[in-house]
Amino acid sequence: MSDAASAASAPFEPLHVVVIGGGMAGLVAALDCARVGIRVTVLEASDRVGGALRSEEIGGISVEVGAESYATRGGNVRVLAESVGLGDRIVAPNPEGAWVAASSGVFAPLPKAGILGIPSNPLADDVRAVIGWGGALRAYLDRLMPVLAVGRVHDLGALVTRRMGRAVRDNLVAPVTMGVYSSDPEALDVAFAAPGLNKALTTAGSLSGAVATMRAASRAGSNVEGIVGGMSALVDGIVHELEHSWGVEIRRNTPVEALARAGGGWDVALPVRDDVAPDSALPESGLETLHADYVIVATPEAPALALLAALEPELADIAPVDAPRVDLVTLVLDDPRLDAHPRGTGMLVAPGAGLTAKAMTHATAKWSWLADEARAVAPHRHVLRVSFGKAGENTVADLDDDALVELAIRDLSTMLGVSLDPTTVVEARRTTWAGSVPGAVTGQRARSTSVRERILAIGGLDVTGGWLAGTGLAAVVPDALAASGRIRHLVAQRLLADVTGRAVIDGDPAADER
Repeated sequence: MSDAASAASAPFEPLHVVVIGGGMAGLVAALDCARVGIRVTVLEASDRVGGALRSEEIGGISVEVGAESYATRGGNVRVLAESVGLGDRIVAPNPEGAWVAASSGVFAPLPKAGILGIPSNPLADDVRAVIGWGGALRAYLDRLMPVLAVGRVHDLGALVTRRMGRAVRDNLVAPVTMGVYSSDPEALDVAFAAPGLNKALTTAGSLSGAVATMRAASRAGSNVEGIVGGMSALVDGIVHELEHSWGVEIRRNTPVEALARAGGGWDVALPVRDDVAPDSALPESGLETLHADYVIVATPEAPALALLAALEPELADIAPVDAPRVDLVTLVLDDPRLDAHPRGTGMLVAPGAGLTAKAMTHATAKWSWLADEARAVAPHRHVLRVSFGKAGENTVADLDDDALVELAIRDLSTMLGVSLDPTTVVEARRTTWAGSVPGAVTGQRARSTSVRERILAIGGLDVTGGWLAGTGLAAVVPDALAASGRIRHLVAQRLLADVTGRAVIDGDPAADER
């Protein structure tokens, strides 16, 4: 038998993709590749996978200390959850909704008929409850002002202030953008923060009319969903399928030291594993090499650029963007006064409201499944999450944990209208997140596109993650699927070339003579 014929009849060896980074982007990309038969290895530098999806036991309850819901836009996250067997656990939050702490000292329910806090009816009762008649009448002038040209408005804060006044900007829009994007409205590009708003503004003739038009065209239902048991169940579901259905190796505590081209693919340099047998010969470098045909880099921005700069030196000139730092305090406490949900499912805070916290979530009011679990432990047990920090500013970074918890209790007492007794706090936990820069921040989308193009030009690898896609699973999941789709295409092309090449040789009557 000829060498060509032997090669053609040899057992098929699947191509190997190494995913560097075990956050949600990395896990989603790994799953998408594994499902089509590609051999996948995931390398995670820390001892946890899942990134911002994380649960911890606090006060006898498993509580999310990262993302506790996802935006429904696009439907990608729901499809992912359903695909790993969580379809029957997807739930909507309590429709009671959140409140807002206005700069005037007024606490009231956040108006529901709006987009990013921009009201569709400036004179509605729930709008006036927050900004008063004066603010509402100023906002109504939007209906009388000349319309702006399509595509010329980028600054969300300037647009809202010009059309509706400071009261709407400060007390309705800023609390929402701070809670969603950790950014002031002026930092956000209308085209990405509220896609379609510019066009609707021109068509409707007013900003409030544009919001009403967009809301009428959107599907009914909540804009966010959660999962019974917490969002970390999504991580567990993905990991289980990766390991048990597809045999994917997930290595934790495995930072990647270097990446180099080798044999038509890549050599990935890793620290030697701790489980190496004592009598094994260790490489002098202290590193082991893992070969990959293709690589997907799914780490945060700084380590991604540092790793890839060895392949494209110009990447070393790109300074990573300072992402917003958010300090989250999760409190589990026993207080029967909270059974009535005095501030609905939580509260967003306007600048100038006299609070350090930017938002709080009454988690056991928002999610009925969590309330059931809490009551099973103690009859009046509640879970509340208080968040601090925004882009370019974090006034609590220098506080120790005890001081921050004390501040959180004070702010909570003000927000809830209930003087909380610190002795009722069963347990408190601080979690610090250095998030990604939101894709809606002015200039960020263009920057991400430019950086990604330079990385893809290296060839044979791809890149994904929140630092490119923007914040939230609704942005990260489709970005990861796009990256894995590009790698899958490269794999398919390579396999097709191999098969085609063998077929031509096998069909050549002179093949055995060469």
